[in-house]
Parts: sequence; structure tokens; C-alpha cells
Amino acid sequence: VWCQAQSSTRSYGPVFEEQPSHTLYPEGSAEEKVTLSCRARASPPATYRWKMNGTEIRVEPDSRYRLVAGDLVISNPVKAKDAGSYQCLASNSRGTVVSREASLRFGFLQEFSAEERDPVKITEGWGVMFACSPPPHYPGLSYRWLLNEFPNFIPADGRRFVSQTTGNLYIAKTEASDLGNYSCFATTHMDFITKSVFSKFSHLSLAAEDARQFAPSIKARFPADTYALAGQVVTLECFAFGNPVPRIKWRKLDGSQSSKWIGSEPLLQIQDVGFEDEGTYECEAENIKGRDTYQGRIIIQAQPEWLAVISDTEADIESDLRWSCVAAGKPRPAVRWLRNGQPLTSQNRIEVSGGELRFSKLVREDSGMYQCVAENKHGTVYASAELTVQAFAPDFRLSPVKRLIPAARSGKVIIPCQPRAAPKATVLWTKGTELLVNSSRVTITADGTLILQNISKSDEGKYTCFAENSMGKANSTGILSVRDATKITLAPSSADINVGENLTLQCHASHDPTMDLTFTWALDDFPIDLDKSEGHYRRASVKEAIGDLSISNAQLRHSGRYTCTAQTVVDSASESATLTVRGPPGPPGGVVVRDISDTSVQLSWSRGFDNHSPIARYLIEARTLLSSQWKQMRTNPVNIEGNAETAQVVNLIPWMDYEFRVLASNILGVGEPSLPSSKIRTKEAAPTVAPSGLGGGGGAPNELIINWTPTLRDYQHGEGFGYLVSFRRQGARDWLTARVPRPESLHYVYRNESIAPYTPFEVKIRAYNRKGEGPESLTAIVYSAEEEPKVAPYRVVAKSVLSSEMDVSWEPVEQGDVTGVLLGYEIRYWKDGDKEEAADRVRTAGLVTSAHVTGLNPNTNYHVSVRAYNRAGTGPPSASTNVTTTRPPPKRPPGNISWTFSGSTVSIKWDPVVAKADESAVTGYKMLYRQDSHSAPTLYLASKSRIDIPIPEDFTHAFVQLRVTGPGGDGTPAEVHILRNSGGS
Repeated sequence: VWCQAQSSTRSYGPVFEEQPSHTLYPEGSAEEKVTLSCRARASPPATYRWKMNGTEIRVEPDSRYRLVAGDLVISNPVKAKDAGSYQCLASNSRGTVVSREASLRFGFLQEFSAEERDPVKITEGWGVMFACSPPPHYPGLSYRWLLNEFPNFIPADGRRFVSQTTGNLYIAKTEASDLGNYSCFATTHMDFITKSVFSKFSHLSLAAEDARQFAPSIKARFPADTYALAGQVVTLECFAFGNPVPRIKWRKLDGSQSSKWIGSEPLLQIQDVGFEDEGTYECEAENIKGRDTYQGRIIIQAQPEWLAVISDTEADIESDLRWSCVAAGKPRPAVRWLRNGQPLTSQNRIEVSGGELRFSKLVREDSGMYQCVAENKHGTVYASAELTVQAFAPDFRLSPVKRLIPAARSGKVIIPCQPRAAPKATVLWTKGTELLVNSSRVTITADGTLILQNISKSDEGKYTCFAENSMGKANSTGILSVRDATKITLAPSSADINVGENLTLQCHASHDPTMDLTFTWALDDFPIDLDKSEGHYRRASVKEAIGDLSISNAQLRHSGRYTCTAQTVVDSASESATLTVRGPPGPPGGVVVRDISDTSVQLSWSRGFDNHSPIARYLIEARTLLSSQWKQMRTNPVNIEGNAETAQVVNLIPWMDYEFRVLASNILGVGEPSLPSSKIRTKEAAPTVAPSGLGGGGGAPNELIINWTPTLRDYQHGEGFGYLVSFRRQGARDWLTARVPRPESLHYVYRNESIAPYTPFEVKIRAYNRKGEGPESLTAIVYSAEEEPKVAPYRVVAKSVLSSEMDVSWEPVEQGDVTGVLLGYEIRYWKDGDKEEAADRVRTAGLVTSAHVTGLNPNTNYHVSVRAYNRAGTGPPSASTNVTTTRPPPKRPPGNISWTFSGSTVSIKWDPVVAKADESAVTGYKMLYRQDSHSAPTLYLASKSRIDIPIPEDFTHAFVQLRVTGPGGDGTPAEVHILRNSGGS
């Protein structure tokens, strides 16, 4: 209750929650006042004062200043009287704090000069600059230029550029379209107010002349030194005259380009600039006639920023205190101190040294509000804290001596004595009426703590701590009660197990029956959290005196020294045992590759942990740049014994990049692999495999084309890989050989006027690299290019099948009449009156001698011819034949469909369809009948306009689709849904 009362009535000094900010007031604003904010939390509540330019403002009833809570409201602000720097001071009985400084500035933009601007005359093709000469203003402006009239603004297009620093307009190379009147358009943005003004027009006239080209000349330049604050956006401008229009490039001369660069050409913009962006930058303007460059520096500085600040402190009277504030910034900030809003300098017990403030022998009058202030030319930051100097008599209410102090027989007990006191209290201890002093069993520490050792029953009794300082005295008493000591009665035993096995470590204890007993376990002195053990650890018993630990599915990491601790509130006892978990070996280390040849390397490694089971053998795995999969390798010796630390890896691919790793195994399994070796490449060797997929054929007349499958990287075995292709006419004696470089090559073309069509050649191939040639492939037979068929099919017959389809048949050409392989036939058909060149084409494959052609127009006369074709092309056409497609079927579907039921039959009738003059005759009707939407339809044919269909006894409905049929095909269908209880259509 006392603590809550203290908290609810505690007083404290002002702490700012809102401070004034820099304010811009537009001249002529409709808002006829300015409000500077200030609010602090304090107990008792704070009162407020304001300073302008260091002088306190007198707030009187009839003045333009008034206070609203802590805010300062200025009515009808005037630049001459009110522009300046403002600070808020918040005070209560605990002290005073000063806010940061905030400026009040007045924004304005005057009109451009009314004087006429001089006209500009220049030779077409030269560059020109128009000066903006903006009127007085604050803050900065944005600039655009008008051509002839508003709002015809000039775009920034690479040839023209408007500097946002000066407002000037630059035209790199004038053109005829630039002729006209120019006006600078300046805009200011002040909070929610935007104002724009524009200058008098300046006329540009151009003298016509052959525009000669000239080298760039940079006209718009950024400053030689650009100062920027860290975190801001930096913009550099660079623009040049030139013909052709120059290209602008940027580079940093003393470092790499930053990812924060935005844009290009005339502007370089760096977002969130930092110290790493400081350096020399170069702008280069270049065209075909030359180049021009300009350099300047970006210098980064920074506002003050706190690295360490003071915090509210309660200190005892007569004690010493050291406070420190550390700030970063560029230039380096200076640090000064304020006490209750007034400058603080070294005096008597107080030493001020930059960011250090030291007090010697604090007195009550040192209490108050303190501020450290760090400032450089870019800004000022404040840090505040309250110092409370305390002076009161010893008080045990928050931390009395424990009323009942249990202790174990033969053990040790520690009894703290920690009253609140200022200044620090001196402490005495008594047992009953006996004053305690330091001895072999009794120790009183410097902070007043009492320590009793080797406790016996005679030590029971009342123990009182007496505390005293210059403000008064107090005491607190506790009763010491001696209990039976805790002992381990069954200690855990050391054990060996294999990975995955289970084990229980036993631990039983005796203890004083009046106290609770708890068990804890530690592995190598780190406490075991049973809830976070992923199920490996659990308590084996819920009995109070038994603390057995069960270990399930033991892993290698569970090896170590296990300590069981039985503990009461007064003492504890511990016993330890060692658990050895045997498992597969750990990873070998230090894999080194040496003695590298084309197909083997020598590997060496260092032994890893055997994990308590001897290493039986080693395995070696490798992977290449072609695959991320590790594969077991062949070695010499084949079986690597467990005591070995080197082996040869054999059967490697020449000229291949490899990584190797080593795995150890024992009777419990294969362990984790070593880290991969460094990447090596085996030495080169001649190819050992002939290229595959040898074949070819086709091509243009007098050509022999030979194809093969490109050899994979695995089989190239060295640099300078290529192919040697050998060929000869079948039956000839001598071979011709061609060298084809590059491994990705996949064909060779031999051209010779003497090559007859479809001549067989014997062909073979081998690979080579700079180490030699590989084996030859088996010989393959490849034919030279074929010749188009010279004979046409004959007896071509075309027959109309439907209004849009026809069948075509012919007598084939003899295979002996084709120089090559006959691939099939091409049917060409075209309408009467069209040219054959516009014919549609259908191709058959193989030796078929008929084709079905669809997609024809009804009632149309077609010419049809047939040609044979092979890989060389198509042969001559057959004699053409004519065919006329039939007229189309009637478009009108059957109508007036009705049905009647008679026993197990439904009779369906309809009105006959009569063909028109341009339609084919009706020879009958087709009906698709379906019992339901899931069953297969049944086809019925009728020559008249009626049909009887058998139905089952449980018939309810059916779906019917009815259409006419005839020589022109099938007509448009009519669809009906037949229901048992209806007879409509």
C-alpha cells in the first residue's frame, strides 16, 4: 500500500511531448496567425514561457502574443517583428527544461522585372542559353519555360534543359522549330499555397546557314564543391551545347557507382546520400566531334545525432555522480550543459568538460532538470534528464530481513540486509542480544550481508540487522530455522549406448520432510529444459524423492557429463555420471587433392571423430560441373581401411572439373561427409569415344550432308575439340577427310558438281582435340541430295462425295522412276476460272494412291492434278481432271414434329422437307434417338416422314435429333424432347 501511494503522488520534472517546429508563413496568407506548439508532461503540471532570439516574450492581454496551454499563438505576424528563432521553456517545482529552437520565416515571391527582355539572334544549329533572372523569393523555386503562349511548356527532351538551380533554359542545338518567344515560369510551394509568376518574353530568331557540326561545350555546371547532409537527396546538373546533341555520362572518379543513383543525362540524383557517396564526380559530354568534361566534389556533412544520453537519476546525498553525453556529427558537435534552462559551467563541486558532467558530494540543491545540448552549424539536439538527490533515514519497508530463514544442517546461509537509506547506512548484526562479529563461521560483508557457515542446531534463533545514517536509524529481524540436509541416496551411473537407443539415469535423494524437493539435470553444466528437448528427455518418475532422467532415441550430441541436482529452498546436493553415445564417425577434415593426372588424383585427409566406435573404412565421392549430385568413386585400393589417410581416385574423366569429399564408416553406419575439397581440373587427353548418331542426306543438288550428334562435355577430354569427317563414294578406294572445329558442330556439307543425285557414300567420323585423335566410328551409308521426281502419276479420278468433299485416286509412279525416296503424293485442286498457282494442296504420306479432300464449296467445278514428291521437291503434274461438287442439302430442318404412344411404341411424324432448286434432293431422313443424356444415341433411317421406335414400359422421356440426308450430305438438325404425357413438337 505504501508503494502504491508513493507512486500515485510521485512528482517529476517536465518532459517534452511536443516541441516547436520550423515554420514557414506565406506573406499575404488568409490564415492571420501562426501557432508554435509546446507541450510537456509534468507533476505538478508545467507552466510555459517563450523566448525569441534569446529574449523572453512578454505575453500581455492586449499583445499579439497569447498562450494556449503551452502553444504560442502570434496574431497578424509581421516579418520585420516576428521573423526569428523561438524556444519554449517548461517549468514546475522540480525544474525547467528548454525546447529545441524553431525558426519562423516568411515566404514570398515577387513579380519579375517589367523591363522588356532583349531579343536573341543566333545561327541555326548553334546552342543558346536564356537567363531566367528570377525575382526575390523565399524559399526556393521550381522553373519551367513557355514558348509563345501559356500553357505551351517546353519539355526536357535531351536537346533542351531547364536548370532547377538558376532557372536558365539551355538549348544544345537550335532547330527551326525553336523560333518564337520565350518566358521563364517560376513557381513557389509554401505548405498548401502555390504561387507562380512569369517573365517578359524574349524573342529568338535564327539565321539560316548550313549547320556545321561542333564538339560539346559544357554550359550548365554543378558547383566545384557541393555540401550535403547525410540522408538528403543530392542533385548535380550538367548540360552541354553541341551538334549533334551531346550524350551526357556520369562517373565517380574515386569509387564505384552507387545503387542509389537515379536518372542520367543532365541530372545525377543520389537518394539518401551517405558518407560513402563523398568524392569527386565527373560529367562527360560527348558526340562524334569530341568530348568535354567537368569535375566537382560532393562533401557530406551531418547534423548532430546522439550516441549516448543522460537518463533520470536518483542519487544519494553526499555521493558522487558522473553523467556523459556523446554525439556524432560533421563538423564534430560541441556539447554544452543546462541546469533548469540556464548554462552550467564548472564551479566548486561541479566539473563540466565537453560531454562530461561530474558532481562531488551531492547536496539537495543539485536536484533539478539537466540538459546536454550538442550543436554544429547544421543543427542542435537536446537530451534531458532529472536529477533527484535523496536524503532519508534507513527504511526496511521495501526490503525487510526475511521473517523465517530456513537453513540446512552443516550448510551455509546468506541473510541480506538492504534498507533504503541516503546516505548509505552502517550495519550491525545481533543474535538475540549477542553482537555478531567476523569469525571463522561468521562473515559480515561490506554491504551488510550476514553469512553463516557449517550451520548447527545451536545457530537457531532471532537475527536482527541494525542500520543507521545521519538521518536516523532502523532495524529488521528474522528467525533462523535449521533443517536436515539434502543428500543423494542413489547416484546416476556412467553408461555407453549406441545412437538411437534409450537409457534411464537414476537419481534418488533424501531431504528434510518439512520442505519441498525438486530435481534438475544439466549436461556439461548447461541446464536441460525438458520441454524443449524434442522428446529426447523426460522425467521417469513422479515420486518426490526420485528424479530419474529417461533419454529416448539418443544422439551423438547427448554424450557428456550429466549432473543431477536435488534442491530445497535451503540447500542442494549433486552427483554426476558420464554418458557415452556411440555412432557413425564424424566428418573427416582437410581434404587435399594432389598428383593430378588425366584420369586419377591422389587424395589425403585427416581423421575425424570416431564417435566412440573405430572407423572401419572410408568412401570417396565426387561431383563435376555437369551435375550437383555426389557419386561414389572407384579408388586404389578398392577398399580404404579405417587407419588410412590417403587414397588414389581412378577412372576420372579427363579435362573435367571435380570436387571431392570423404566419408568414414564404422559398424554403426556411414557418417557425415567432409567439406568439399577445392575444385580441380583433371589433365587433358585425346578423345576415347567416337561421335554417335552418324547419318545424313537431303540438301541441294550436288550436295552430300553428313549429320551427327554433338559430343557431350564429358567426352571432349580437352581444349580445341572438333570432328574429322571421312567419306567416299560407295565402291571407291580413297577417302576424303574434312576437319570440322567446335564441339557444338552437328553437320558437314560437301559440295561438288560431280555428285550425282542420290549417290550412296560411305561415311565415318572421329573426334580430335589438341592432345590427339580419338577412335573412328563404324561406317554408315549416306546418300547425296535427291532429285525431284521426273514422272507424273496417271489415271487420276476425282469423285464428288458430298457438297464439300471429294475422293481422288490415281495410278502411282514406279519407284525406279524416282531418284531418291518417294515420300508421297501432293493433290492440287482449284476452282474453274482460277489459276493453278492459287491451288489448295493436300499431301499424303507413303505409297497410298487415294486421298479424301474436304472443305470444298458446294455445287462448284474443280480442276484436280496429282504430283509425286520426295525430299528434293515435287515432280511434274498429272493431267488434270474435273469434278463438280454436289449441291448442298436443304437448309430447312424438318418441322411440325409430333409423336403418339401406342403400347411399347412411340410413332414420330413430321412435315416432309422439299429441296429448293439450288439444293440437292432429299433421299431420306436420319434420326439420332437417345433415352437420356447419359446413354449412347441410336441411329434410325427413314425414307418417309414417319418412324416407329420401340420403348420400354418405364419410358418417361427421350431426346431426338432429326435431319434430312441426300447426295449433298446431311441437313440442319431439328431437336425435340419427347415426354410420355405430351405429343407436341
